[in-house]
Amino acid sequence: MACGSNASLSCTWSMATLRSALPSLRCAPSRVTFARPKLDPTLPSFTGLAPLSPLLSLSSPVSKSTSFEHSFTIIDNGGRISAMRHGKRVPKLNRPPDQRRALLRGLTTQLLKYGRIKTTRARASAMRKYVDKMITLAKDGSLHKRRQALGFIYEKQIVHALFAEVPDRYGDRDGGYTRIIRTLPRRGDNAPMAYIELV
Repeated sequence: MACGSNASLSCTWSMATLRSALPSLRCAPSRVTFARPKLDPTLPSFTGLAPLSPLLSLSSPVSKSTSFEHSFTIIDNGGRISAMRHGKRVPKLNRPPDQRRALLRGLTTQLLKYGRIKTTRARASAMRKYVDKMITLAKDGSLHKRRQALGFIYEKQIVHALFAEVPDRYGDRDGGYTRIIRTLPRRGDNAPMAYIELV
């Protein structure tokens, strides 16, 4: 490197000075070769899909496996495995199961408390089944049915009032205890809305 102490911009670099600064290589560079791994002659040849575990083919070297059940691996990366939901009529309401159940319990409690609430059509249709079930439990009136209702409805006073009032109000009615009335869409996201009320 031929740089003066006062020169700040005019520095010339030479290859000789750079080579002297680098450590010297004592061994000559060798060619890198990649060798294919040798196959074990004890393993039988398997054409098509590779077996999941070579121990399966070692256990019975005489009989060759013809089924492909052990050939497919299950990839589990900690996420949810979702399949096609053919025939599933459960409304998901864009929530996981625990939050969905809490939402339906809260809506059922509010409807039994006030008699009429306004919510989206999907939620109203989903909660109708649970409201009818609570009224059916109250029509029976036994202690077991009361405890089942107490496990679902959030407020204890509503359960006791429900069991006291339902036999007179819905004694001669077999199902159809709620009514859904469609209304204008919600302002903001244009979600279809509806009133759900007790008959």
